[in-house]
Amino acid sequence: MEDNQQCPKCSSPYGYNDGSLWVCPECFHEWSLDGNAEDEGPKFVDVNGNPLQDGDAVTTVKDLKAGKGTIKAGTKVKNIKLLDDPVNGHDISCKVDGHGAMYLKCSVVKKA
Repeated sequence: MEDNQQCPKCSSPYGYNDGSLWVCPECFHEWSLDGNAEDEGPKFVDVNGNPLQDGDAVTTVKDLKAGKGTIKAGTKVKNIKLLDDPVNGHDISCKVDGHGAMYLKCSVVKKA
């Protein structure tokens, strides 16, 4: 078996085998070589592995730079919208109080 596989999502050449799945260290996409691993679980999961849906409320798990300000860890974000086509690796569209409309990654939020 090969040591590395090209990621089907971001085309990174650094995909590695982790048990029965391949994982991309750049975009964190997981896939299997037989092509059916994406059907096994939810597409959008938070940092703890909980499935996310449109309209959920989430909390940031770390400080995030946003323009000239910072979104502090623990900031609650309501009514998220999940994006089928990620924008620069960000898969959540939302409005953050005090910061306005922006995109977040599932990997920096937990379900509230």
